[in-house]
Amino acid sequence: MSELSPFSRQIWEAKYRFSGSLDQPPEPDIGATWDRVARALAEVEKEPVKWQDPFRRALEGFRFLPAGRILAGAGTERDVTLFNCFVMGTIPDDLGGIFSHLREAALTLQQGGGIGYDFSTLRPKGAPVRSLGSTSSGPISFMEVWDSMCGTIMSAGARRGAMMGTLRCDHPDIEAFVDAKRTAGRLTNFNLSVLVTDGFMEAIRQDDEWSLVFGDKVWRRLPARALWERILRATYETAEPGVIFIDRINRLNNLSYCETIQATNPCGEQPLPPYGACLLGSINLAALIRDPFEETAHLDLDAMRELVGVAVRMLDNAIDASRFPLEQQRQEAQAKRRIGLGITGLGDALIYCGLRYGSAAAVETVEAWMGELQEAAYLASVELATEKGSFPLFDSQAFLATEATQRLKPELRRAIERYGLRNGLLTSVAPTGTISLLADNLSSGLEPVFAFEYRRRVREADGSQRSETVSDPAYRAFRERFGQEASLPPAFVDAQHLTPREHLVMQAAIQKYVDAAVSKTINLPADISFEDFRKVYDEAWDLGCKGCTTYRPTPLRGAVLETAQAPSTAAEAATHSSEPLARPTILPGRTYKLKWPASDHAIYVTLNDIVQEGQRRPFEIFINSKNMEHYAWTVALTRMISAVFRRGGEVAFVVEELKAVFDPQGGAWMEGRYVPSLLAAIGGIIEQHMIDTGFLPGSTAIGGHGAEATAATASGLDTPAAGTSDLRQCPRCGSLSLLRQEGCDLCTACGYSRCG
Repeated sequence: MSELSPFSRQIWEAKYRFSGSLDQPPEPDIGATWDRVARALAEVEKEPVKWQDPFRRALEGFRFLPAGRILAGAGTERDVTLFNCFVMGTIPDDLGGIFSHLREAALTLQQGGGIGYDFSTLRPKGAPVRSLGSTSSGPISFMEVWDSMCGTIMSAGARRGAMMGTLRCDHPDIEAFVDAKRTAGRLTNFNLSVLVTDGFMEAIRQDDEWSLVFGDKVWRRLPARALWERILRATYETAEPGVIFIDRINRLNNLSYCETIQATNPCGEQPLPPYGACLLGSINLAALIRDPFEETAHLDLDAMRELVGVAVRMLDNAIDASRFPLEQQRQEAQAKRRIGLGITGLGDALIYCGLRYGSAAAVETVEAWMGELQEAAYLASVELATEKGSFPLFDSQAFLATEATQRLKPELRRAIERYGLRNGLLTSVAPTGTISLLADNLSSGLEPVFAFEYRRRVREADGSQRSETVSDPAYRAFRERFGQEASLPPAFVDAQHLTPREHLVMQAAIQKYVDAAVSKTINLPADISFEDFRKVYDEAWDLGCKGCTTYRPTPLRGAVLETAQAPSTAAEAATHSSEPLARPTILPGRTYKLKWPASDHAIYVTLNDIVQEGQRRPFEIFINSKNMEHYAWTVALTRMISAVFRRGGEVAFVVEELKAVFDPQGGAWMEGRYVPSLLAAIGGIIEQHMIDTGFLPGSTAIGGHGAEATAATASGLDTPAAGTSDLRQCPRCGSLSLLRQEGCDLCTACGYSRCG
């Protein structure tokens, strides 16, 4: 299968196609990409020719999907890493150490790795810094430095940066951390998660007091339930922070005898120790279903076992084939040889087998599949150990004494004890958003199908646009076989029509057979009550999950897009117009004075609004200054932004684009926050104006970075053919096609991914 649909080809060309070099021509098709990856991963073998063909066959038909870093980087000789996931070193509580780690983070992001950091080691805000006779600004202030750095790396042309920031539930600044993203545009390059301990969960259930501690000092005490409610209220309203059950993760870690984990990668499927790294790959379960839609439909277990064996070898080889941003990362990866083999296409596979996602039958079936996958992966690693040796830190007695490995089948434990093990951890279920789009819009990871069919706009080479339908492969196969009028069986259920429990039981069932963790988003309706929302987290804990991430549409995080309908008001009609709005003679507006430290003269920014159905929305902008140095670009900016405003639609992306601009000569401190450029400062003014006039919700300061797109409709946006979908505007292409699943933002129109 080397022919791609137009949609998948667009993803391939944008993300994974090698465009060529002095020594290599551009890849003509996906088959050439598979050839390159198979060849690169086989080169580390003693007999490369022997393994190149088996590796190539595993890739064909998207049966095995290596993660994006491997697909894009293997065999290209680019200075990139093949690892998707990193957790950085422990941050020391001193300024020199902090900025040394900032540099390490920049180098890792530059090579395409997503990173996780635990900021719990930094002293709380207001703590004395005796060597300077001052007080600490606290961990969140340093997170903002990381956030600006990540944006700088991104604006320099590298892959979109992604970071996870964690803080322990007993850190004195935990409340400020929990509330950090209530301010629009703050810490936009971070996913945030609270490290929740067993003791905290017990204190919640016993209604005990909870101590906030740093070092040997108890800073204060508060009711555990009050802090838990604050965490969940923030998540209910902003979708962050997530929750990581950190003691459970450490207790159920194969390598608990030689490492301690305090953070995860950006999407949470890889809890890792300091300088830990992991590369990823997924078995396409949908590609292994035989007799789809028949009573005899089943997963070909023999084919899966064989494919898993090859995939484990490929991922193990990728460790040796990869570059590493830091030497500490290389040493950690090679000492433990972690890999993250997971699954994708689960939603489609269940549909082929007539099983409703989250049903008792589906849970039973998936547990059987995952048990077979886990066993096949371990046996493959045992076989590799007999050929190439166990991972260097393997200690048979200590390894088999861990709580995690005691859950393995007795025959597996005996094989490990006798022959060793090549890889310290083997399985993980990662977000596969973009590679699943590449594989013909396959359902992603362990998630249900998000939408069975939707429309998208495609821009042609001449600048014109056409509309095309993108559909789920199981839905398409059913229609091709049974016709357009046939009723869909109960197995055809999408993410929005599942109960929270149906999501949770699938996450918990799969987690039983996963060494690391799983990346899962539990999609919730906007009108779910807070009490029912709270129960989701209680049940996640009771079911044995290692963490919990939910997404509920809110004004801050994005609105629900309903089935496409004719506009019902003049304001709605205007938002869908492709023609510029006519200018009334008089418009309400405001003028803002901006004093940029590097300029001798103030800059005046005037924003005028149009009023539609009682709602003000930005219509035009004028930027003026006595300083002629800025004349050309301020005129250009005035005309361009005004043109965008006058066409209506979703315009909040203008703020994000401006605030993502970083001046290579440095920004400035304004109102106590670092603003990376003059353009970013102008973006902050536009954002504040939109908030003040009620066009955007929330509150922010001029110096923030980024902005959340919040309007529900826009011109030329992708729309589902039926049902409702929790979609937001993509910051890259502008389409209302950004969905939240597996802890990641993914654009189904252009393939943009925030963390994958």
